[in-house]
Amino acid sequence: MSTKLLITGGTGFIGSYIIKELVEKGYSVRALRRSTSKLPFYIPSEIFNKVEWVDGDVLDIISLEEAMNGIDTVIHSAAIISFFQKDKKEMYKVNIEGTTNVVNIALQNNIKRFVHISSVAALGRTKNSHVDEEKKWEENKFNTHYAISKYRSEIEVWRGIAEGLNAVIVNPSTVIGYGDWNTSSCRIFKTVYDGLPWYPIGVNGFVYVEDVARATVQMLENNVTEQRFIINGDNWPFRQLLNSIAHNFGKKQPSRKASPFMGEIAWRLERLKSFFTGKKPLLTKETAAVSYSKTYFDNKKLLAALPGFSFTTLEDGIQKSCKRYLDAIN
Repeated sequence: MSTKLLITGGTGFIGSYIIKELVEKGYSVRALRRSTSKLPFYIPSEIFNKVEWVDGDVLDIISLEEAMNGIDTVIHSAAIISFFQKDKKEMYKVNIEGTTNVVNIALQNNIKRFVHISSVAALGRTKNSHVDEEKKWEENKFNTHYAISKYRSEIEVWRGIAEGLNAVIVNPSTVIGYGDWNTSSCRIFKTVYDGLPWYPIGVNGFVYVEDVARATVQMLENNVTEQRFIINGDNWPFRQLLNSIAHNFGKKQPSRKASPFMGEIAWRLERLKSFFTGKKPLLTKETAAVSYSKTYFDNKKLLAALPGFSFTTLEDGIQKSCKRYLDAIN
């Protein structure tokens, strides 16, 4: 077991749950965070009290070098996830240039093990498809800017592997769980809680956040290298996901099927609303397109690589998450 581990993006949704898993398994964890970042409220403070926090940024090479000093293992989780046009420039910079910096310094420091938290988005998306680790990236209108940024950041990791980095890439699907429901994919829960009459007709992969953390740490401990692994619990229609969340919140389930035409109108209205409120819209042109595609993600390779690993059922993950959300607001 490594006793000198650094994680970037430790205050993020996925990163914070990875830290929880690492600390509970007895790892000594150093985490890089921006000086302005707040510790997530949804992880017990006693977990974070055991972490050595280092102020820095993946775009700041000096702080990265200091953070990686004396480290032999790195989990690179820092990234911006956004489908909002105004975030595009910063997202490209952090996701691509930031990954370049982390990979370069890892090579410079002869890091023994490197785990890159990517996304199934980096595999590309077509309108209707079954996706496994062998899927090749295709340039098309269904790829979001987030997907492009993650694809290009992966190229930097593959380049590092070619230069001798002992690395593995994990690609979670859409992550659900208890977190800040004003940010990231957690906003799905708040949207349903506030009342959502419409449901899109698409199908997508979803995975419980604690499963992502467990799979990441187990992959860290695995000897497999120079490969990628999809982390996906199950493929559900969006309607099934929304219905399950509504049921567990005791809310009315969405009952009106939203056609693609209605989606085109909806994301434009959301953009207009955002202009006046200053709040980022949950529905954008990119997310609307995703909600109407039917994409199925294969998790067989991960399960074969991690004997004994099993996914939490989405129903159980949603039930646990909704209970925590309700407990927090009551």
